[in-house]
Amino acid sequence: MLRLFALIVALTGLTACTNPDDIDDAPAYLGNFHFGHNVVVAPNITKGPTSRDATKEEWIEAMKAAMDERFGRYEGTKLYHMGISVEGYVLALPGIPLVASPKSALIIRVTAWDDAANAKLNAEPEQVTIVESISGSTVLGSGLTQSKEVQMENLSRNAAKLIEKWLVRMNDQEGWFEDDGKPAKGKPRPEASVAVDAAEASEEVTEGSAAAEADAVVVDDPTLPDTTEAETDSAAAAAEAATVVLDEPEVAPPSGDE
Repeated sequence: MLRLFALIVALTGLTACTNPDDIDDAPAYLGNFHFGHNVVVAPNITKGPTSRDATKEEWIEAMKAAMDERFGRYEGTKLYHMGISVEGYVLALPGIPLVASPKSALIIRVTAWDDAANAKLNAEPEQVTIVESISGSTVLGSGLTQSKEVQMENLSRNAAKLIEKWLVRMNDQEGWFEDDGKPAKGKPRPEASVAVDAAEASEEVTEGSAAAEADAVVVDDPTLPDTTEAETDSAAAAAEAATVVLDEPEVAPPSGDE
């Protein structure tokens, strides 16, 4: 069980290359995937320090919309359900000095369900950490240029993109969405999917380089004692070290007759 998740909010490089604006392109290859239930909950959501307020209902609405937008494009032959627990967030505030300007961030946990088997594809929820994409309007901190609603939409769309990349990776490695249950990597693909995969591979390389150069890191250490927010002496210190405690989410399996 994850007991502590420390988030350093100056995460500039980690998702600088995540591009959620590819909705009009051919979707990445996911075999027989057809999007079923879109379940989003937020039972233990935690707001990080130096953050705007957002309700769990607002996060649920934003995440459901982003998931529908990305995965509603898939028209495979088998139903798969997605369960998402929104765990923690930081929505950058306006007016913070540049030296202490935090980046907006979101933490979620994801479970994929096979409808026919009525079983989870991943035994433990997949933890995904998302930060805002870097652009001309966010390089000084999105709190200075964006509303809360825009920040939430951007983070949710980045989250859906990263979930898609995770599903593609698991299909390549484990054959989650293959009729024969064998890994998809190396199998013949439709031309459009091959082109998408090549673009994703290029993005992964660039993203890895950006992550290596980032000044901040994500710490996931279950051996550390439980804690709440680190006490800080100033807004700058709070922006540099935001500690969020997460509980194990319980995303109930969707009912088969819903």
